[in-house]
Amino acid sequence: MMLHTLAVLVENNPGVLARVSGLFARRAYNIYSLTVCQTENPSLSLMTIVVEGDIQVIEQVTKQLHKLVVVHKVTNLTKEAVVDRELALIRVKVRTETRLEILQAVDIFRGRVVDMGKSNLTIELTGDEDKINAFVRTMRTYGIQELVRTGKIAIARSDN
Repeated sequence: MMLHTLAVLVENNPGVLARVSGLFARRAYNIYSLTVCQTENPSLSLMTIVVEGDIQVIEQVTKQLHKLVVVHKVTNLTKEAVVDRELALIRVKVRTETRLEILQAVDIFRGRVVDMGKSNLTIELTGDEDKINAFVRTMRTYGIQELVRTGKIAIARSDN
């Protein structure tokens, strides 16, 4: 099974998220990640949905999505050239003797400290899934107190 990234252009109305996510739930397809935001057109939203499945599952999901009146367009970005990012906020335990090491790791991963307490730092990091995962692995050695992540957002690369 492979992860697929779908860009689903939908009407920007209440209940649309429930209808789309309900379609996945009724068919017992697990959504790995889901982000939704208004587009440059205020009447439309873009859902970036990461779902696990083989090509037949993705084709079935795409056909079912197209049947929903609120869906305008479905694009499978999996094999497209895209720019994708996630955002993570990670609260890490710090001690006097580990503070410098943690700050150096933050710098190496091009993150930034967004909050500082006596015994912890909150770090903001953006990047692709692999970068976020690598940073999380690094921070586990210091003690992660809290971790929150967005889902993936993606946009097709320019054709210049």
